[in-house]
Order: sequence, then C-alpha cells, then structure tokens
Amino acid sequence: MLPGGRLENTVMEEDPIYPNRQGKSVYIETYGCQMNVSDSEMMTRVLKQAGYGVAADLEQADVILLNTCAVREHAEQRILGRVGQLAQCRVRKPHLLLGLCGCMAQHLRDRLLRQIPYLNLVVGPDGYRRLPELIARASEEAVIDVRLDRTEAYEDIAPVRADGVSAFVTIMRGCDKVCSFCIVPFVRGRERSLAPEAILADVRRLAASGVKEITYLGQTVNSYYHDETDFAGLLRRTEDIDGIERIRFMSPYPADMTDRAIEAMASCKKVCRHLHLPLQSASDPVLERMRRQYTVGEYRHLVRRLREAMPDLSLTTDIIVGFPGETEEDFRLTYDFLEEMRYDSAFLFKYSAREGTRAYRWGDILSEEEKNRRLEEIIALQERITVEANREWVGRIADVMVEGESRRSDSEWYGRTSQYKTVVFPRNGERPGEIVPVTIEEARTHTLVGRRAG
Repeated sequence: MLPGGRLENTVMEEDPIYPNRQGKSVYIETYGCQMNVSDSEMMTRVLKQAGYGVAADLEQADVILLNTCAVREHAEQRILGRVGQLAQCRVRKPHLLLGLCGCMAQHLRDRLLRQIPYLNLVVGPDGYRRLPELIARASEEAVIDVRLDRTEAYEDIAPVRADGVSAFVTIMRGCDKVCSFCIVPFVRGRERSLAPEAILADVRRLAASGVKEITYLGQTVNSYYHDETDFAGLLRRTEDIDGIERIRFMSPYPADMTDRAIEAMASCKKVCRHLHLPLQSASDPVLERMRRQYTVGEYRHLVRRLREAMPDLSLTTDIIVGFPGETEEDFRLTYDFLEEMRYDSAFLFKYSAREGTRAYRWGDILSEEEKNRRLEEIIALQERITVEANREWVGRIADVMVEGESRRSDSEWYGRTSQYKTVVFPRNGERPGEIVPVTIEEARTHTLVGRRAG
C-alpha cells in the first residue's frame, strides 16, 4: 500500500461485532504503509482485551479512530478532510468519539486540537497500549498522548489480523537514519528491535492459523538486531518454521545490506525472490544532501551482488524527484539509472516538504510545475520498463500462491509469484494458500495472465 492510501476496517475475528460491557464498539480506518496496517491490528487487540468491540462499519461505531500517515503533505490534507466528513456523524450520534492516531497525530500534536475542535483524541504511535484509558478520558475532555517511548515495542501484544493466507509481522520500530527529507524518526522515535523469540512465536501462531506467507516489517528492516540475532539469523530461524511457505520483508536500507543477509536470502528457499530496495536518487550530491549514507556506486555494486547471488531476483525501488537543489543534470542521472537498473516497478514521488525535517529549512526550491514534469517523465519511463519486464514472463511457468478471487471475475483466482508479480488465472479447484504452477500467456502493465500448467 502506498503512503497516503486508505484501508477500511478489515481487522476481523469470529463475528464482526463484539460489544463491551457498555456496548461500545470501535471502528479503525487505516491510512498509509504496511506498518500502519500492522499497528491497526495491534490496536485492535489492545481494545478487545479491554472489552471494546470491533464495529463492522461506521454506523455501528461509538469510537472512530483514524490511524494516519505523515510521510507526505497530500496524505495529511486528505485525512483532515476525512475527519471533517466523519464529524458529521455526530448529528446522528452525539456521543460519538473521534480520534486521530499514528504518525500524523505525532507530527502535528497540539495543533490538531486547535484546528479541529470536534476531535476528542490524539494518540501517537507509542501510545496504543493506553488506548482504553485514553478513550475513557476522552468522553469527558479532549485528550492528547504523543509521548515517544524508546522501549515500547508492543512485543507482548498479538495483533488481531484480517483473514487471509498472508500476514504482516513487525520486527522493529522507529528509525535511526534521520534522512533529511523524512519525518519518520521524529514521529516513530528511535530504532528498537523486538526479541526474536517473540517474533518467531508470533509466526508460529500465524502458521497454526493457516497463514502461509509472512512479511517482516521495519522502517529499515535489515537493520534488525537483538541479543546477537541479526536480520540474517532471523531469516534462517524463520525458514525452519513448519507451515510457512514464503517469507518477505520490507523495506531494507541499502547501506545495511550485509553479506550475511544476502547469503541468507539466497540460501533460504522460503525467502521470496523480490527485494524492494529504496534508491531515492541516482545523484551523489543529492544523496549526500538527503543523508542517505551510500553513493550511487555503492548501490550499483550492491545490486550486482544481489543479482549474482539470486539471478531470478525481482527488484523494485522508491524515487523522489524535485528534492531541494536537484538540478536537471541530477534528474537525468536518476532517469538514466532507472534504465540501467531495469526495476520491475517503482514507487515514484515528487518531493514533499515535511516540517521538522532538515530539508524543510532549505525551502521548496523547484516549482510544482517543474516537479510535476520530472515526475511525469520518470513515470512514463518506468511504466515502459515494467511492461517490458512483465513480457519476459510470457511463455514461462511461474509458481503462484493463490490469495483470493480476482476482482474482475469470481471464476478467476489472483495470486503472486515469488517475485511479487500479480497473476490472474482460471479457477480449477485450487484453494487460497496453495502454490500452483501457472503458464503465463499475457503480460499487462501491472498483471500477468495465464492458466494452470499441466
């Protein structure tokens, strides 16, 4: 899910509504990245343990919580608009409580209560354990809790996850990199890793419940380290868990990709052949201003090592255009580098200034028109490369994990390859979670189409 994207209240278990002793239910609406999805699942567990119910929709909710993203200004503006829409629900339900949680709550803090007088609750990413008591207080007066906690990792809380064959597992929280454009270290705090025993116990529970694929999450996931277990060690220990068929992770930090991690990725059969490796820019001067801790040459060498170790690796990335001081030459270096790397896909963004970051003080030097031009150019290039990369799969047989019914037809399945390629094919008795061989017959921009081999 892209930052700023929205996920409805999909966290369910048993029946859709579980009213507490007072008959109160909570509806959580999630915006942003996979980390926010995972946080919403954990928030649901905290609230259920306190006796709160999970509302199936807005109309059944006594408390509405928006779990938010602060990575880009556009996402914040959308959420502010959404809060205004939800406030109208009070016409029918005067007792309704409305809360803003997550990164945006941490970023804007006290300003939110001044700007939105009908907001009852503002909670940062380290305050979720206190949600029940905060909600209780918010029924009397507006409450704000944005304390950052260098030790809070929620490792004793088992998230309530949505049904499905795949699940997110958070292995670390916070970030120590402090890139000049990024607000994450200021809203999620310092880096801390969960104990491997807690992580692996969670994965075993997921396997026992029928989950076949897990995705490890962290702001810089391969920086994981706890009690002499590094990221490579965690991958190898996860490989030994029965029932789990595929292991994914995102997003790693290029400078922290060790030889041990590459060796573990290559030797562990369950680790998928897909890597999302953020680049941001292919200009060394821009990378230096971004404080990215690697050069273009070092990134290129890393990709070479990865592809030598795993020739079937699918590579995706993040790119920011229009960063303060980015010249036309800097942009062309990035444009040409995409052609050289041949990423399977990429998340492409124009720079969004975030108050509180180092880059914010430099001002937004380029015009919106110029940033949009560069973004449109690079999107067109990457779409061409993505189509060409997908066409290389035509005629090949891919192992596809069935995830569910296709959106276009209930007579088709959709699933993903190890390389994270989405594949649609006719149903023929398969079940979700099953890995089946599919002959690829057609390549579209973002989807492969085929039929079961044999």
